[in-house]
Amino acid sequence: MSTTDFPQSEFEARLERAQKAMAGQRLDALLFTTEAEMRYFTGFRTLFWESPTRPWFLIIPKQGIPIAIIPEIGAALMRQTWLDDIRTWRSPAELDDGVQLLIDTLGQCSNIGMLMGRESNLRMPLLDYQTLRAGLRSATFEDATPLMQALRMVKSPAEIEIIASICNIAGESFANAPALFHIGQPLNEAFRAFKIDLLKNGAEDVPYLVGGADTSGYSDVISPPSSKPLAAGDVLMLDTGATLRGYFCDYDRNFAFAHASDDAKYAYQTLYQATDAALAAARPGLTCKDLYAAMLEVIAQSNPDVDGSDVGRFGHGLGMQLTEAPSLISFDETVLRPGMVITLEPSMTVTGDKIMVHEENMVIRDGGAELLTPRAAPELPIL
Repeated sequence: MSTTDFPQSEFEARLERAQKAMAGQRLDALLFTTEAEMRYFTGFRTLFWESPTRPWFLIIPKQGIPIAIIPEIGAALMRQTWLDDIRTWRSPAELDDGVQLLIDTLGQCSNIGMLMGRESNLRMPLLDYQTLRAGLRSATFEDATPLMQALRMVKSPAEIEIIASICNIAGESFANAPALFHIGQPLNEAFRAFKIDLLKNGAEDVPYLVGGADTSGYSDVISPPSSKPLAAGDVLMLDTGATLRGYFCDYDRNFAFAHASDDAKYAYQTLYQATDAALAAARPGLTCKDLYAAMLEVIAQSNPDVDGSDVGRFGHGLGMQLTEAPSLISFDETVLRPGMVITLEPSMTVTGDKIMVHEENMVIRDGGAELLTPRAAPELPIL
């Protein structure tokens, strides 16, 4: 956690919006067990979440500031946040890992909201959750996923500034491609060189870096990189989720080596045009499915049989997490609002089992879309 990530007024504004939404849903409290929500309301930022041993809880009451119910090991750091009600226990505990503290704190609540929907998870033992519910028999637990997603989808100017900064840092590293990548270089070494360059340029961390490389495209973009050397005619794609002050960028760039096939060039230009179409269309009032349709229309011109993407969507929300709500997909009718940060990520088949992906990051403004990423070259770069 850095106490300078945001001023206290940022967290106060988030809390005010949350409590206003809670009143509309008649909720007495929100209960969170996950890192992003705790950080969103408190500024508590630590890598200790990587350990699954201890549960962490945050309660947003209908009035007043949040209440942290956390293992004692996190108390010193939590005290650096703006919270003044921090309740702790020694964890791991043999019989009760914070559950009775939760029951005591929520005992007077009739309606409790929790994340239960798409893109949510319960970060506490299921047996402990059952104990919690048994201890609060008179309370009703309701789905607060739409409430929370609506809050986090619209970023503040301070959040957007951080995301723009990490996008520019990644852009500097992508611009260094001619010095970082070369024919004969093992793919895993190319990944390593890029990650090192991101850190040198100012990224705090690179928790996400995927990609692929093969002739005219790639068939897999989520596997760990192999030691296979890059060869002439290969197309290398790197997709980075580097972070700054706890916020992600998420975009890729494609590079060919020595030469590129006509199929690869055509796919690259098609995907570039698809993102152009979405950038031109994006404005408040449109829906996520509208942006999906705008990109699909461009891609379908190259293949009339295409009816969607095998990866399911053409983009998503971005911020404290690599992927957030909403999704650019045929069924997501989320209305675009100023302040939303969204990725554009169309993909298509190049030939055979080879695919290509292209991704940009943008923010919705009153007058349309503003790119946060340095725009990719309109034609496939050849190194």
